[in-house]
Order: sequence, then C-alpha cells, then structure tokens
Amino acid sequence: MTKYFNLVLQLERIWTTTMALFARQLQSLTASGIRTQQVRLASSTEVSFHTKPCKLHKLDSGPNTSVTLNKEDALKYYRDMQVIRRMESAAGNLYKEKKIRGFCHLYSGQEACAVGMKAAMTEGDAVITAYRCHGWTWLLGATVTEVLAELTGRIAGNVHGKGGSMHMYTKSFYGGNGIVGAQQPLGAGVALAMKYREQKNVCVTLYGDGAANQGQLFEATNMAKLWDLPVLFVCENNGFGMGTAVERSSASTEYYTRGDYVPGIWVDGMDILAVREATKWAKEYCDSGKGPLMMEMATYRYHGHSMSDPGTSYRTRDEIQEVRKTRDPITGFKDRIITSSLATEEELKAIDKEVRKEVDEALKIATSDGVLPPEALFTDIYHNTPAQEIRGATIDETIVQPYKTSADLLKAIGRA
Repeated sequence: MTKYFNLVLQLERIWTTTMALFARQLQSLTASGIRTQQVRLASSTEVSFHTKPCKLHKLDSGPNTSVTLNKEDALKYYRDMQVIRRMESAAGNLYKEKKIRGFCHLYSGQEACAVGMKAAMTEGDAVITAYRCHGWTWLLGATVTEVLAELTGRIAGNVHGKGGSMHMYTKSFYGGNGIVGAQQPLGAGVALAMKYREQKNVCVTLYGDGAANQGQLFEATNMAKLWDLPVLFVCENNGFGMGTAVERSSASTEYYTRGDYVPGIWVDGMDILAVREATKWAKEYCDSGKGPLMMEMATYRYHGHSMSDPGTSYRTRDEIQEVRKTRDPITGFKDRIITSSLATEEELKAIDKEVRKEVDEALKIATSDGVLPPEALFTDIYHNTPAQEIRGATIDETIVQPYKTSADLLKAIGRA
C-alpha cells in the first residue's frame, strides 16, 4: 500500500512539472508574437485561440492574447465579413458600368476591423468614420439594398439617393464624412454628449493613416483627455494615404503612440479575434472613466484609394496578391474555424450561397428603382421651421419649399 501511495505521489510530481514547463513554453511563444495552436475547451462548441500581442503605449497591461470563440459567433463573423466583401465587389462592378457616379471608396481587405469592433460594441455605442463607410452602414442597421441603392442614387437608398457613397447614416452611425479628418472632433463631440448623459458607452472614431497628421486630430485628443471623454480614436492603417506610403508621409508611423499623453494600443487588424478582444478591452477602459484611448489597426486595402485609382502605380500587383494569399482576414478566419471544427466546409458554402443571393437581389433594386423628383433638392434644409424661400441658380428662380422634408415628399409620391 505504501509503495502504491509513493508511486501516485511520484506521478503527480511528474505531471505538475510537465504542465508547468508547458505553461512557460506557451507563455514564451505568445510573448514572441507566435500564434499557438487552438485549444478546444470542455464545451464542444467553444474553442480557445491565441492572438498576436498588442503593442502598448503608456499602458502597463493590455488585451488578453487568449480568446475564446463559439460556433454561433464564428458563423456570424464569417457571414458579416462575406457580406461586406461581396457588397463591395458589387459596388466596384456598378462603378465600372458607370451606374455609380462620383467617388466610391471600397473596404475590401479591411473587413476584420469593422466586424471585430462591432462584435465588441454594446447598445448605445456610436461610430463615426470617413468615406470608406459602406460596410459600417450595413453593420449598424442598414440593409444591403439600402447601401447599394444609395450608391446608385435611388429612392430605396439609405438616404433616398441624396447622400451617395460618403454620406450614409443610421441611428448610432454618424457617417460617412467626405472631408479628410472632419469626423475626428465630431467623434469627440459625440463622446462629450455620452459623458454629459452619464452613459456607459463609447464613440468609435475612425480615420485612416492619411488623416493621422491632421491638426484637428490633436485638438480633439487634447480636449478628450482634458475632459476624460469615452472616445476611441481608431486609426485604420492600411499602409497608404491615397497613393502615398506611410513611411513617406509620417515622421512617426507608430500611430498608436501619436496621442502622446493619450494611451494607445496596436492591433493586428487582419485578425478579427484580435480586433474583437482589443476593442472589448478598450471599451472597458473608457467605460471605467479613464478617458480616451488611441488604437491602431494594422490592415490592408486591396483596391486603390477610390475606384478612380487603380492602386498599382505605388505598389505592385504581386504585393497585393501576397497579402491576399497570406493575410486575408476572411480566408484566414475560415481556415481557423474549419481546422478547429467550429464550422464545416458545407456550412460555410451555404453561407456563401445565401450572401450571394442577398447581394444579387439588392442589385436588382439598386439598378431599377426610381429616383427622387427635382423637388427633393429643396428638402431637409432646416429643422422644424415654416417653409422657406429657396434661391435657385438665379434670383429669378427663387421658390418656396414645396416639401420641407424628404419624408413629406416620399409620402406625397407614395413611397413613405
């Protein structure tokens, strides 16, 4: 009996030593930025993954590198990213067919940023971004039809064809802004309103690396820090401001440190799980009353700055293809959830088919619906006032508003 007891103790010591060694190796790998193999938890529908560590500025600790994912969320994230990718592909084709006029900035390649951040948001959180806004508009409540129809200027559009590519809105989405960097102080203003109302919410204020040198960003971060506003200043660094590489435009390319006295974190923006975990952590930071935070999402865009930019005069086609093959946010996520048995090829193919059908049906409306009559030009100028006199191209063309709002006009033409 004594021999048996001693043997059990010896085996227990061996097991404890082995597990401690394994834990140290795992910690070392994670600290080096190496993504370790996923671990299936006790629940058959939840898997643990390790993500690349965030870089920190003026912070003692950051987001956890060990994240969990269940089957329901895995399928949802995959679908959301596929909807944005296919919707943007459809928009690109419409532009080439000259059914979309003016500017059109596509989000293809950056889907993990939007979907990952949205996954961490809670009711009452707000978003404001620049002109690469189609995916965000859909994520925050608009339909695919409303996005594509807005791009083609149709009544079924998000704002009935009056906004176009850069000006779409939902209840918690403040646009779509066409002026470089203009959304930065506006995002701080939304956060000021949240603090005034004592909300436990944040305003996610997005901008590109091209807008990271705007003076208004530093004015906004200064006020946000003075007043400890719950705002996340998020730089989606896709490597190029229009056609200029970040190394040629910025003396410091560590955008997460550019807030100086505002703490910041760098995040792998091509990994949806890293983005989700970092945003959760950042939201908790702001919700605790510590004030603003800067985030840099390291990402990549496959298309040019806009559809008028082929995107190959300042980088090679081989570079783009290399990113598609090695860092694509959708195929990378797809491989992870299949190899971890969270999803099957058949399930994902069914999602792809469903998404394709949804976008195709939206395209039919976006290319066939009617447009607003000319009277729509005079609507939505002032809020809650009597009908105003509106001057046309010349003083002789001055008229009184026939309809004060788009809602009045839509009701009159039977589209309310």
